[in-house]
Amino acid sequence: MHLLFISGQEILMVLILALLFFGAKSIPEIAKMLGKGMREFKKATSEIQREFDNSTSEISKDLKDMDNKLKDESRRISDQINKIKH
Repeated sequence: MHLLFISGQEILMVLILALLFFGAKSIPEIAKMLGKGMREFKKATSEIQREFDNSTSEISKDLKDMDNKLKDESRRISDQINKIKH
């Protein structure tokens, strides 16, 4: 079943079944609830994405700090070796 490729006839059939099953008065309320649910879902996924981005940026910063410390230490050791050679 391909949810992304719904034809016009299928949408019309779903709307007719919803109208028969729920009644004309309930359809706007159901649509409102679905819209609210979709907004909440989008808000939650946005919050999760923001938390993920914050976590990964902190990890990236820590890795850069470690890289800089390792480079500094490597230079220090290299300088000491060069002093010993000369």
